[in-house]
Amino acid sequence: MSEWRNTTHDWAGSVDLDHLARIRRNPGEFAPDGVPHLVLEVLAYAAEEAESTGGGHAVVTVHPDGSISVADDGRGTDTRADGHGGFVKKPVMSTKDLRFFDSPEVQRLPDGHPRRGVSVVAALSDWLVHTNRRRNGSWTQRYERGVPVTDLSPITDDGTTGTTVRFLPGQEIGPLRLPEAGDWPHLSVEVVR
Repeated sequence: MSEWRNTTHDWAGSVDLDHLARIRRNPGEFAPDGVPHLVLEVLAYAAEEAESTGGGHAVVTVHPDGSISVADDGRGTDTRADGHGGFVKKPVMSTKDLRFFDSPEVQRLPDGHPRRGVSVVAALSDWLVHTNRRRNGSWTQRYERGVPVTDLSPITDDGTTGTTVRFLPGQEIGPLRLPEAGDWPHLSVEVVR
């Protein structure tokens, strides 16, 4: 895997426990507006995808159990053959986004706060389920506090592509406040409450 080019995340490792612990120690720094900021961190990936493909759509849903899902119609999270007959997915949930995390001035989200990456959402959530649909296969994986607790589990292909991130914010994030979608030039966002 070391021969793969690391543009957004380091493919050499799937979990960075020190990184996740740093986020959990500083929830006010990494999620300054609580739940709305976490939603924007997820939407930022959908917005990037929409910009690179000429447009896209995302749906943010607040579920009765207090969890929130963000589903987009992009190409799905990058997954690569490991050379041994298996697949490896980009370690977006449990490692730093190399573009933003240590350089918080690089990009600001619509709330005015620095973008740090979706690992912030995973680390500050009691659980998170990442569902991925690509043309070469679909799968889901569950995380608890940013650490994967299941392997990639294949799911039935439904003919669509995209990514769904559903998460239950931890108590340290504060009360559930309904998220705002923000303003994204290439991404239309629907909020379902």
